[in-house]
Parts: sequence; structure tokens; C-alpha cells
Amino acid sequence: MKDELGQGVLRVRAVFDATLRALAAVRDHDAETVVRMAQVVAQAFRAKRRLYLFGNGGSAADCQHLAAEFINRFQKERDPLPAIALTTDTSVLTSIANDYDFRDVFLRQLRGLAEAGDVAMGLSTSGRSENVLRALRWARQHGVHTLGLAGMEKTDMDVYCDLILHVPDDVTARVQEVHITVGHALCDVVEEMLFGVEPPSNVVRAAQCC
Repeated sequence: MKDELGQGVLRVRAVFDATLRALAAVRDHDAETVVRMAQVVAQAFRAKRRLYLFGNGGSAADCQHLAAEFINRFQKERDPLPAIALTTDTSVLTSIANDYDFRDVFLRQLRGLAEAGDVAMGLSTSGRSENVLRALRWARQHGVHTLGLAGMEKTDMDVYCDLILHVPDDVTARVQEVHITVGHALCDVVEEMLFGVEPPSNVVRAAQCC
């Protein structure tokens, strides 16, 4: 039991060390990309346009998480911002998958909802998710700004994204951990761009609803 505890502690530390290395690499090399993404999103919000987020599995959960940060609040008390996760409506997702193809579950939603000047943000740890690629390709062809969060390798996702951030790690969990941190940084910078100086600390609630 003692050996099991010791080995477990080593594994936990190794996980944290790997995550910290990946975060540090993105911090040092891609901070400007995050700011440029924030500029695209903030400009769209100023123009009363929308942000659509989509991905699969853990990336789908991240999309929902980030949409909630925008539509509700992140750090500031401010008006809601129009962000929509295309991963939440089970009737829409299952009907498209059943009647057409699972590869079209995000594409058909964008076709019905998105307009030129909106922003489409795809998350894919592999960079090869076909439903993400199809949606980004259509968005790019129809005047929708395209952003991407991906893993280490360059893929067709790079072709369809105006801006893309690669996490330099080949472990899916590490990529996802960096993606949500990048997403939080994006929320922070967008709020600052749109709503100015952060309010006094006694106005900002430290705890979120979740």
C-alpha cells in the first residue's frame, strides 16, 4: 500500500509537470495568437455578430464551458455576449446524424445560423475531426471568421482557419488542459477589450456558479 501511494504521487506530479511544460510553451510562443483571436471575437461582438463553438467529446464540453463564460460572465459584471455552443441540442445533433451524416452535425447548424462577420471556433485535439473540418471549410467560404484550437500536428484544419493555435504535446489530455486555459485567457482579454478596466476586487466574485 505504501509503495502504491508513493508511485501514485509520482504519477500525479508527472501529470502536473507535463501540463506545466505544455502551458509554458504556449505562453512563451503563442500569447500573441491568443490576443489576435480575442481581437477577432471582440470585433464581432462589437458589430453585434455571434461566436459559434464546436468540437467532439472533451472538446464539446470545453465549447459549452466557454460559451457559458461569454453568455453569462467571466470576471466582470457586464452584459451577456452572444456565444453559442453547437454541441448541446441533442435533437438537432441526432436528427442531422440520423438523416444525413454525423460529419455534418456542425456544418448544417452553421448553414442555418451563421452569417458573414460571425466567428466559428473549432476545437480538435487531433486537428482531423471531419465534422469540425467541414464546418470550418463552409465558414471560411461564406465570410465567417474561423479560429481553431488543435494539437501538435498541422492538418487540413490549418487551411480552413484564419488563426489557429497548436499545443505542442501528443497526449490528448494535455492538449485539452491547455485548450481550456487558452479559452479562459481568450475570455479575459475579450472582456478587457470590450469593457475596459477591471472593477475593484470587491466587485469581482471569486467563485463562479460551477
